[in-house]
Amino acid sequence: MSPALDDARVELACFEVHGQQYGIEVQHIREIVRAQTVTPLPRAPGLIEGVIDLRGAIVPVVDAGRVLGDRPSSEGPRARIAILELDGLVFGLRVDAAADVVAVAAGDVGEPPPLVAHAGYEVVRAVVRRAEGLPTLVLSIEHLLERVYRSALGGREHPGQEREEPAEP
Repeated sequence: MSPALDDARVELACFEVHGQQYGIEVQHIREIVRAQTVTPLPRAPGLIEGVIDLRGAIVPVVDAGRVLGDRPSSEGPRARIAILELDGLVFGLRVDAAADVVAVAAGDVGEPPPLVAHAGYEVVRAVVRRAEGLPTLVLSIEHLLERVYRSALGGREHPGQEREEPAEP
């Protein structure tokens, strides 16, 4: 994990998805906007919800609830879309709510437990221990995108969208 502040601190933007708090390193976040209507893309990979028009730029939106669980994020008044950038690729991540930006001591950031890593669960890059409350899971944007790519190769990764099979000649 690369610290965003200095060698002793890590800066994270925190979000809620299905009652759990997640963090993303702030250097990957361009901005956070209120959730808006997403235009569906026909036959898009299962984890891509659709696109939004953000001040003249068309941005694909991935639903964090579908990536991290089997149900969509909420559409309530607290719902947000975090606009993320990784290696020039810009996309939105729909979340239930934006919590806050926190700077945590690098010593409070640890690796996920070995069983989790050995089981192939790589969406969580790190775990932040908190004095009060539950740990915050730091998401790996690279592995989140990998899950989106796999959904394109292997069909839909969430219920309710069956893949159409090509007609036989």
